[in-house]
Amino acid sequence: MNVKATKATKVRIVKLMQPAPLVPVPFVPVVAAVLLLLLGACSLTPEARDTPTSTPPLVSIFTPTSNPASTPAPVPATAATATSATTAPTATGQLSEPSIVSSPTAVRVGTVRPLQVEQTTDIPLSGGTNRFDYQTIDPKTGLLFISHLGSSIVHVYDTKANKIVANIPDVSGVHGVVVVPEMDKVYASATGDNQIAVIDEGKLQVIARTEGGDYPDGLAYDPNTHKVYVSDEHGTTDTIIDTTTDKRIGSVDIGGEAGNTQFDPVSGRIFVAVQTRNQLVAIDTTTDKVVGRYDLPGCDHSHSLLIDAPGRRAFVACDGNAKLLVVDMQSMKVLGEESVGDTPDVLALDSGWHHLYVASESGVVSIFDVSGGSANKIGEGQLDPSAHTVAVDQRTHLVYLPLENVDGKPVLRIIRYSAP
Repeated sequence: MNVKATKATKVRIVKLMQPAPLVPVPFVPVVAAVLLLLLGACSLTPEARDTPTSTPPLVSIFTPTSNPASTPAPVPATAATATSATTAPTATGQLSEPSIVSSPTAVRVGTVRPLQVEQTTDIPLSGGTNRFDYQTIDPKTGLLFISHLGSSIVHVYDTKANKIVANIPDVSGVHGVVVVPEMDKVYASATGDNQIAVIDEGKLQVIARTEGGDYPDGLAYDPNTHKVYVSDEHGTTDTIIDTTTDKRIGSVDIGGEAGNTQFDPVSGRIFVAVQTRNQLVAIDTTTDKVVGRYDLPGCDHSHSLLIDAPGRRAFVACDGNAKLLVVDMQSMKVLGEESVGDTPDVLALDSGWHHLYVASESGVVSIFDVSGGSANKIGEGQLDPSAHTVAVDQRTHLVYLPLENVDGKPVLRIIRYSAP
């Protein structure tokens, strides 16, 4: 994650759309027009009179229009608002099935089907009302591992049982987490100690620690060589961990600050977003040498990276100029760029629905349809000032957003969208 963003004390406010100007009606006297407007205003509810005449703000992608059991961000009332799903409260705060759904909130979009929010649920978390970071889901066990950076805790949420099953302490300033399913282990960057903590997925406790470089951040796992690669953000390298011994065995000089690190299973290479050079760097994992450097024109500070291996695309978030780049993984050329919220951070891809989520430090989450080879924005809105990290469950398509402070406590917000 971006160090500058971590230390920021203010979050820039995202401007909502301004109301569209009233269009004068030709050949109607001014007095008659005023009378018509007044009569129309009297027929509206107070909420509808306060509603802009333009399309509703896209913040509605996060909240059903009626959901008293959760604690969603407020949505401005609109004339188009209708009754939606409500989440029945449970004794454990678990995700429950929605009640009767009637016209869920739709999102303003282009040519694809609108997103619809069916349900939101907040799961209380332990620790302080402070910063979260990366998340990862084990597809085998359904366990979601959440970095609670400010509290040095790794929360473990069982996505099948819908409950928190562990809070792993003493992972100092934890940033990145990555699951190694075949070894039943999770690796977490304990950035406060410049270490990598190894978590036993069965015991849900730390079983080993090793050197992590200078400010270890994101992590990626290569199942072919059984090595974890760690973004060494201050040390301009990627640190290498042997998962058979849980020891640091070396590093790769990438020539600049390491943003996010990802493994591409098709090429068998590790790719690193080198944020101070605005490049993608390819590492051969058999030799641990840099074998390619690819410029990212149009990008300022290429911090975040996600690889869609089947689609042969990479998505790069540029936190210096709020852009998302789409990169062809065969030609390594930039195919296009899209705008996102200020200081984009974590990316998550729903491979089945072809939805790409971009969470920004400004609290804006952008959602793209990436089914056609490009990125088509289908939703965007400000969820919460701390909503800069996102994960998605490939099995259920649920979206997970840990939030620092909702009514005085940290929560894991879970959003269910309707199928595309």
